[in-house]
Amino acid sequence: MAGILDFNVPEKPQWCPGCGDFGILAGVKKAFAELGLETHNTVVVSGIGCGGKIPHYIRTYGYEGLHGRLLPLAIGIKLANPDLTVVGIGGDGDGIAEGGNHFHHTFRYNPDIAYFLQDNQVYGLTTGQTSPTSHKGMRTKTNPDGVKIPEAKPVPLALASGATFVATTFSGNLKHMVEMFRLAIQHKGFAFVDVYQPCVTWNNINTYEYWSKHGYITDHDPTDFKKALEKAYEPYFTNWEKVPLGVIYKYERNTMEEEIGANKEETIRDIEEDLKELM
Repeated sequence: MAGILDFNVPEKPQWCPGCGDFGILAGVKKAFAELGLETHNTVVVSGIGCGGKIPHYIRTYGYEGLHGRLLPLAIGIKLANPDLTVVGIGGDGDGIAEGGNHFHHTFRYNPDIAYFLQDNQVYGLTTGQTSPTSHKGMRTKTNPDGVKIPEAKPVPLALASGATFVATTFSGNLKHMVEMFRLAIQHKGFAFVDVYQPCVTWNNINTYEYWSKHGYITDHDPTDFKKALEKAYEPYFTNWEKVPLGVIYKYERNTMEEEIGANKEETIRDIEEDLKELM
């Protein structure tokens, strides 16, 4: 069984000091260790962005894909070998803008993978442009007079798209974040965790202090869809004064792999036959 040190690599993360990605990286490693996952049976898939480098900073199999395309990559890996634990990690721009179509449809497919959204409300890697989750009124490089349109709503969108597991957490609360990551990975089906995180360089509004002040641990019944919808919309109805953190909704239905009858032996046999034909 791998411990947290087994997931370390010699490379040092190239992030700004204080970036929320440090907490997320630590949380992912700790969740993997607590679940007893093995480095050779775990895959981390990322998109493009500051957090897109996470596969380079954790000792598992990893794939840094095209901008917004991490979810189809993760699905393909899971279908090729259903025995693997597959986790996708990417930013709000990567997942909700470039990857918005995949975000919506992956909930319908319900593959047995977990997806952690690094939600810092800005494009950090490209130096501070407005992202889909930038709050209305926020001043950015591309909106110096303030964002004029309402932000995208990942959690309500997930529920409307047929999600079977949705949770929220804050990168400054390691204990809670690890718990949400563990529950997501253990869930049978597509599990989505919206991780609110500061961008200490380009977002001076949604800081560690901001999320600590407005975030609270919710204790509602996550199997109650109506209550889940209320919690999902609460930040938008309260102008982000109240932000519920925890499992927002969960239930189980057949996974994509179960519906199409995918299994490791058949997949490997099909791949071998395709290779023979190509050769």
